[in-house]
Amino acid sequence: MEDRIIELETKLCFVDDLLEQLNRTVWRQQEQIDQLQAQIRVLYRQMQAPAAAGAEKRDLRDEIPPHY
Repeated sequence: MEDRIIELETKLCFVDDLLEQLNRTVWRQQEQIDQLQAQIRVLYRQMQAPAAAGAEKRDLRDEIPPHY
């Protein structure tokens, strides 16, 4: 009986360690997601600024491909 309790306690320690590692991984990923969203907002504002300033719209179909 005591051996089983020791085995269960050992497994519990491993599970606790794994859970802590997973929590840290999720936290780091959320930090990266937040940073990427902030970068996307900045890029979106930069793209909208020329349109708001009245920059001329261009059609990519009118441009010559680089191999010509």
